Amino acid sequence: MSYSEPAIQIQELSKCFHIYNAPGDRLKQFIIPNLQRIVKIPSKKYFQEFWALKNISFEVKKGETVGIVGRNGSGKSTLLQIICGTITPTSGNVEINGRIAALLELGSGFNPEFTGHENIYMNASILGLSKYEIDSRFDDIIAFADIGDFINQPVKTYSSGMMVRLAFSVAINVEPEILIVDEALSVGDELFQRKCFSRIDDLKNMGTTILLVTHSATTVIDICDRAILLDSSSLISMGDPKNIIDSYQKLLYAPKNKTKTLINEIKNTNSGENHQLDIKRKHKETKSLKCIKNEAHSFYDPNLNSESSFEYENNGALISDPIILNSTGAQVNNLSQGKKYTFNYTVNFNIDASSVRFGSVIKTTAGFHLGGCLSAPSLSESFHNIKSGTKLLASFDYICHLNPGIYFLNAGVFGSVKNIDGETVLHRIVDAAVFRVLPIENNLKTEVIDFEFSPKVLFHE
Repeated sequence: MSYSEPAIQIQELSKCFHIYNAPGDRLKQFIIPNLQRIVKIPSKKYFQEFWALKNISFEVKKGETVGIVGRNGSGKSTLLQIICGTITPTSGNVEINGRIAALLELGSGFNPEFTGHENIYMNASILGLSKYEIDSRFDDIIAFADIGDFINQPVKTYSSGMMVRLAFSVAINVEPEILIVDEALSVGDELFQRKCFSRIDDLKNMGTTILLVTHSATTVIDICDRAILLDSSSLISMGDPKNIIDSYQKLLYAPKNKTKTLINEIKNTNSGENHQLDIKRKHKETKSLKCIKNEAHSFYDPNLNSESSFEYENNGALISDPIILNSTGAQVNNLSQGKKYTFNYTVNFNIDASSVRFGSVIKTTAGFHLGGCLSAPSLSESFHNIKSGTKLLASFDYICHLNPGIYFLNAGVFGSVKNIDGETVLHRIVDAAVFRVLPIENNLKTEVIDFEFSPKVLFHE
């Protein structure tokens, strides 16, 4: 889909909140500075300033889906509330072109004393629908929410899951031109989440603009056209979803004393989006390879290298030498479907660590996580004590059930170290290795993973 006209325009947007140490300071701020100005003496502030947003500028085109990610306290929810008009900015401009339906704080816009039935009419009216329009869509709203007889009960009796079902059902059935969602999809059960994402796909195909705040990296990569990274109240980067998610996760696990340096590095990286497109372009030669049979041997191509690889900060361990081996122990990066392979990497520990686990994830070129594995299911079954200077080899065996294409492997080590609470990332390399699954002659399998279907077509007499 091509995007031209803007649906949302944000220019130099800032928001400052006043933080009071005591309730009485709010009254003092209301009265005393005015008196001080009258008698022409310097006025005193009885509050502290907290800037939730600082000079944010970006544009979302009509029909575009944009994800917003960032650490807690980065200003994501404040930004959405300003766009929806529930709070006013301190400075800057917001221009909206289209009717907005928003799913912000759970149950916002609902009266807890009203029934679900009554709240549907009230909420839809706020979103601009007439009674006739609500009547015509009422059955669809109830059917999607699927909360049974509770529709006639006060909303205050609802569980969080029932609340989000009803709120989301109203939001999507008013057929908004702009849909804004703030982390609400993580509340419902798995079946309802799939139902919501299916409906979001329908809205995308209808040309609805979607602005989504979520901590789910997979969701951003899977459904968004672009992504925005916020941190410390500022817009750090905007571009290709995979590159933004990589930067976000690297920032999320960075040591506090290196955060500022990392933010500056991310800000100064302007080639991320084009770089990802180059990666996809370079790996298109997979389709031109001569088709082979399943029993063909895998091999190593020295020209097939991961150019999107980057490392997290070292928190006590260092990963090196990621490599894929076939069943004979030879290094390979061109794999045959159905064969067994091993992914190895070396880990050197430079401080003492406990509760250590190792992990690996396989991803598509778009960054979608297909599956992964940990060396231990729980901390109690992990390596309890590893001394500084220890060198270990992490090894993961797997059978290649992927269809022909290009894939990437992550390598990670997790554990507990001094001065860091709980389990943390000791080191991680994103896109540590790249491999190609070779084309197959007369391949009947579609999509990404081979589930070993056996298609049959039978005639009924």
